[in-house]
Amino acid sequence: MNRDARIFVAGHRGLVGSAICRALERRGFTRLLKRSRSSLDLRDAARVEAFFADERPELVFLAAARVGGIVANDSRPAEFVRDNLQIQTNVIDSAFRHGARKLCFLGSSCAYPRLAPQPITEDALLTSPLESTNEWYAIAKIAGIKMCQAYARQYGFNAISLMPTNLYGPGDNFDLETSHVVPALIRKFHEAKAGGAETVTVWGSGTPRREFLYVDDLADAVCFLMDEYDSPEIVNVGVGKDVAIAELARMIGEVVGFEGEIVFDRSKPDGTPRKLLDVSRCSRLGWRPRTGLAEGLRSTSAWYLANVAPARGGPNGR
Repeated sequence: MNRDARIFVAGHRGLVGSAICRALERRGFTRLLKRSRSSLDLRDAARVEAFFADERPELVFLAAARVGGIVANDSRPAEFVRDNLQIQTNVIDSAFRHGARKLCFLGSSCAYPRLAPQPITEDALLTSPLESTNEWYAIAKIAGIKMCQAYARQYGFNAISLMPTNLYGPGDNFDLETSHVVPALIRKFHEAKAGGAETVTVWGSGTPRREFLYVDDLADAVCFLMDEYDSPEIVNVGVGKDVAIAELARMIGEVVGFEGEIVFDRSKPDGTPRKLLDVSRCSRLGWRPRTGLAEGLRSTSAWYLANVAPARGGPNGR
């Protein structure tokens, strides 16, 4: 990537977008185009068209999306499919028509089938049914991948699609209604410790296994692949190792210093039994993650205490 390139990071305030901005700035890129949702609603085709016509970004990182955990996906399916389809369609089409040299689309490992063989290879996409608790988001992500591939095939547009595994890290969403498992558990354990609670309740049985990638590692992979990869075929980005949710909860409890009991609410859904990516394609290209799960959880917990807990009147804000 040319250090003088004009770069648009769509979703720069989100977990992934903010990490990509940090990674680009560390690499010496200074011409980053950032727009808040209030100044540029990516669901609005006319406004997106005008932005690309005026700014002419050369490189585009499409990290903007409506995201959330099981509760959010299950309760607002129309929003998840509609908003993500609108965002993707507007940005990909405008980027192509206004001369962007390359676009990186961030897919999601939840777009793979619920019972895909483990570890999941890239060719598992669309081979069997999706997980019902996040199928609306997954369908939108699949459409984004296929749109990138269609534009590459018909127009020669250099659009790559990456499939990150479950992400966590600084800047995550800690709202219990809409968050994913790591930030939700970090908040629960901190609040239990601060309140002197004897138990923390974790949704489900604790037996599902998940793979977790620190978001700054993903951002590093994104920058690497924008430099080194030009094929429309998707690339998995992960760590190649998974952990049971029960073990994840124990690790977070240790990081936080919670000494009570962990209780599993088996009346709540587990989601996909296991989701582990085959990351051999990415490894062959020359990229590997740097941050271990324990280190990443400590960093994320510290970020929560410094940035979220004070605003809620939590441990550092009393």
